This record gives sequence, structure tokens and C-alpha cells, in this order.
Amino acid sequence: MTSLRWRAAKLGFALALVPLLTVGATAQILVSANDNKAILVNGANVVPANPAADTVSIIDLGVSPPKLIGEVKAPASVIGPPQSVAISRDETFALVTGAFKVDPADPKKAIPDNKLSVIDLKTKPPAVIATLEAGLGAAGVSINNAGTLALVANRSEGTVSVFTVSGNKLTPAGKIQLGDSKSGPSHVAFTPDGKSALVTRDGDNRVSILTVDGNKVEDSKAFMVGGIRPYSLEISPKGDVAVFSNQGGGQGDIDVINVIDLKAKPPRIVDTISVGQTPEGVGMSSDGKYIAVTVMNGSNRPKDHPAFNDFGLLQVYSVNGTTLRKVAQAKVGHWCQGAAFSKNNKTVVIQCMVEKNLQAFNFDGRNLKPAG
Repeated sequence: MTSLRWRAAKLGFALALVPLLTVGATAQILVSANDNKAILVNGANVVPANPAADTVSIIDLGVSPPKLIGEVKAPASVIGPPQSVAISRDETFALVTGAFKVDPADPKKAIPDNKLSVIDLKTKPPAVIATLEAGLGAAGVSINNAGTLALVANRSEGTVSVFTVSGNKLTPAGKIQLGDSKSGPSHVAFTPDGKSALVTRDGDNRVSILTVDGNKVEDSKAFMVGGIRPYSLEISPKGDVAVFSNQGGGQGDIDVINVIDLKAKPPRIVDTISVGQTPEGVGMSSDGKYIAVTVMNGSNRPKDHPAFNDFGLLQVYSVNGTTLRKVAQAKVGHWCQGAAFSKNNKTVVIQCMVEKNLQAFNFDGRNLKPAG
């Protein structure tokens, strides 16, 4: 999701929602990473027989109805936070991670993978121009505003991979160890000034602060603790606050999103808001005034589970300083993932896994109305 270039997220099919960017004067592009290795069967994520190859779809949201610009084959994964796609600030290329693959020894299982695909968005049709290796469980990915660095959170090995960027060419530049292999780095996001980055760790319930000096990225050893299993993360384009979700304990209890005051020295969590069962994705509007949250709401559970609901939720909160206020809510599909705002912030698009579609809503600052 971002200038319609903002951060990434996951979407439908077994997607890994994605950012929005502007290509040309009028196009508004949604990039969706589609994991075809995962389906929901009575509340369980299983590998289907003979799954199709994963794909990445590039969609023009600037026309009605939306138009598919192109689709390429590339490793993707719904397992992990819905921010497994990043788009460069100049909107010439996208990065897509693949956290899991089908186990060659057992086609009914998925095992951690480490793939990072570079997709040229300017060619017609778009094309994968490089496939690199990050770390096992390669999940959340971000590019700094200067277009010189990319970071990948590796959930299955407790690291963050660093890549230098020149044009659309990436070069591995090492890894940062965060805790042990079970610390679960999930998403990593740069601050707008590029001098630091935040990493959610759903394995040990921390949010780490990385320092960035040129191409040198280090763990500052400072961290915050807020809720159980920090997961998706968005940083305001103003650089004043960040919002992250907590996956919680998975028992059907109410879960939360959290606000980080980035202006504080050091940054700290200053607010926590209950949103419902399992907030999956968070998406910030391009002006930093709103945050969208996709809430599973038990829609991914077996139908006989006491916490099951036959719908998920899309919630929108206004951002006023470090205070969030709920302004709108709508029922959505099942097992929904990421959320992204259009460039003018009047449309919110989310991905829903069970329906295998993107669901769009008109937003006027107070209400969400289905738009198809």
C-alpha cells in the first residue's frame, strides 16, 4: 500500500496483500501476491492437491471496473503478516517474499522458504527480473524512501535480511539476528527519514528498533512490549506514529492494535485498542489520517467452534496525534488479509482468502459502503 505506494499487505486468493502505487498520471495500481498452496478446510489451513503456481497480479484501480494489467508467476505465501510486498518509491519495481513452499518430501505439507522476487513494473507485461534468497520464513518486506535499502523479516530463523538497492538491482548485505530462531520477526518497516526501522516479533512479543546509517543496519537492542504476538505494522508517512496489530493467543479472546509514539525518546507504546478476534492486517492512508484494520473475527475457525463468526470485519480508525478513534466498520468475507487505501483515500480494498477475491469499499471519512 503506498502513494498508492504505501506499505504492502496481503489479499485474497491466498494472497499476500499489497501496496498501491501510481504508475503514470492516472493509474492506481494494486499488487497482489497470490498463494495457491493454501486453502481453508473446516478452519484448518491445508495444502490442496496439485496446487497451481503462486502468482503476483498487477491491477489498475484507476478505472472502473478495475483492470488486470498483468500477472507473473512468483513464490508467495499467505502464512505471515499481510505485508509481503513492497514497492519502490519511484514505482518501477516491486518486491515479493515467499515464506513457505510445498514440502518436496510430502506434498500435503508446507515448509519454510526464503525467496525474494524482484518484479519490474515498467515492462509490458510486468516481469520477474531476479529471484534472491533472504532467510527462512521470508515475510514482511520494506524499501526505504531513498530506494537504497530493503529489509526482509525472516520469521522461521529469527533474522532480518539486509539488501542494498541500486536501481532495481538488489545485493545481499548480511543479516541481523533478533533473539533466537523462535523470536519470529514478522514485519519490518522503515521510518520516513530512513534512519531507523521497526520489527514486530510474534515469537517473543517484542517490537525491535533498528538503527540505519547509510547502508549499515544494526539492532539497537532497544525494544517495546505491547500485547501478545505483534504482527502487522504501519508507520505514518508523517513519521510521528506507528500502529501494529497483535495476533493474540488464538483462543477466541478479544485482540488489540497498538499505537507507538515515534516522537518520544525513546519511542514507546502509548495506546492499546480492542478490535476483535485476530486483527490480521493494518493499512495507513497516504495522508496518515486513517488506519484500516482487517479483523478475522473468527471467520477462519471451524463452524462448530464457539468463537466462529460467518464474516470478518473491516474497521477504519481516524488518527489524531497518538489517539485512534473508530469511525467506520463493515462486514467482509472470511480469512481476510491486507487492506489498502486508494490514492485519494476514498476507497479501501481488502483481500479475502476464502472468497479468493478483492473486496472494495467507498469511504467518506465516516462510513464504509461496498463498492464491488
